[in-house]
Amino acid sequence: MELLIGLLVVLAVYVIYVYNRIITLKNRVSESFSDIDVQLKRRYDLIPNLVDTVKGYAKHEQGVFERVTELRAQAMRNTGNLHDKAKAEGDISDSLKSLFAVAENYPELKANQNFLELQKEISDTENKIQASRRFYNTNVLAFNSTLQIFPNNLLVGIFQFKSAEFFELEDVAERENKSIKF
Repeated sequence: MELLIGLLVVLAVYVIYVYNRIITLKNRVSESFSDIDVQLKRRYDLIPNLVDTVKGYAKHEQGVFERVTELRAQAMRNTGNLHDKAKAEGDISDSLKSLFAVAENYPELKANQNFLELQKEISDTENKIQASRRFYNTNVLAFNSTLQIFPNNLLVGIFQFKSAEFFELEDVAERENKSIKF
């Protein structure tokens, strides 16, 4: 009888440990996703200033400005799944490349201090988004692995934990390093 009670105590301690470990990892996934959101908000805030600065020099490039503004608005409204959010963010990155390509044709714009500062801020933000994405995906990997490891996987169904989704880029070309040159 004492052996049975001892085994039940050990089992209870193990279940509590695994449950708490999964909750900790789940919270880290949530926290790391909020880091991505912070950086995306920073980029959303920089885009109108960049568009306005470039607009002053390249008035006949209206289509590019409208595309960047439209994609920004769509991404900000996107409350769908992670896959849709990743696609929207990839589209914004592509549209920013187009906007920077337009700037290539305007030497006086490339010399504008405000434009140079915005370019630096956006480049820094893109790097932070990549770092946040990597941090998030690392936490997702740890969380999902913990859910799938035996005997933890036996407890997952009881507590109804679900695997987290990775924040992945859509297109293989988007996986390559992006550089913006002037």
